[in-house]
Amino acid sequence: MASSPILRFRPADALVILCILLLAGASLVPFLRNAAVEPATVEVWQNGVLTRQIPAMSQVTFDVSGDYTNAITVDYGKVAVTHSDCPTQDCVHTGWISYTGQTIVCLPNGVEVRLTGGDAEPEIDGVSR
Repeated sequence: MASSPILRFRPADALVILCILLLAGASLVPFLRNAAVEPATVEVWQNGVLTRQIPAMSQVTFDVSGDYTNAITVDYGKVAVTHSDCPTQDCVHTGWISYTGQTIVCLPNGVEVRLTGGDAEPEIDGVSR
């Protein structure tokens, strides 16, 4: 009978595990950098036209009317479409957004809600650098 080799933990195994953990952590850096920017402005676009700009740190609810009506709520740095009479309700199901660069879209009404940062935003995001 042939003897089976004994499997032991070796120093090279620790080095491989450390490299894998470092690569996994480094892959998260671009996402964390973009998420750290607090939104400063809520922009509401309808059919490609900027219709409203609101400070993100305010508390207000307003309606955007078109073919359908969207109720948009801004609540101290987060935004949601809280009610819509459009058929798909995708905008309502998106829920609250709170990070710069996030958007809510209602295609049937042609409405886009964007969170933009206070500083000039780069033309490319952290992932494509």
